[in-house]
Amino acid sequence: MEKYIISEASYEDEEVLADIFMDHIRSDKEYISHGEIQMGVAIMSEGGPEPSSDARKMWMKYIDSHIKPADGNASVFKIADKKNIAGFCVVDIEEDGAEPFGMVCDVLVREDFRSLGLGSRLLEQALSWFSSKGIKDIYLESGKDNHAAHAFFRKRGFRHISEIFKLC
Repeated sequence: MEKYIISEASYEDEEVLADIFMDHIRSDKEYISHGEIQMGVAIMSEGGPEPSSDARKMWMKYIDSHIKPADGNASVFKIADKKNIAGFCVVDIEEDGAEPFGMVCDVLVREDFRSLGLGSRLLEQALSWFSSKGIKDIYLESGKDNHAAHAFFRKRGFRHISEIFKLC
């Protein structure tokens, strides 16, 4: 039997997912991308992006909208052993392109569970989910200085296609 199991997250998982997310963006600010800034989870400061004063509240609103939405166009997958959620992946389908496209919104594995292949398994789950929905065009975003993540995604076939700028 596999030690780490991937399943859909539930509303009961939200607090733990928020703890994982908040711990990560407080200690690893390069994770913060324009998505976190746009949703109010982070702000731009003189020293670069940082969590906003109501980051947790704003992230809870975001994650709540991705757990089992009525239209089925989003999902949150968690990977866990019998005791702990080790990481998660958030995906959604966007309809504002020429054709619907997939967004890998977050892939995050707690630091003490890294180098076990869990991030790869979460990304595989995300890609499988998109495939089951007939989605072939898939994007993701990453903080501009999150070089380890960039290498992780490049190794799995993603290519850098644009830069995002914000008027500050």
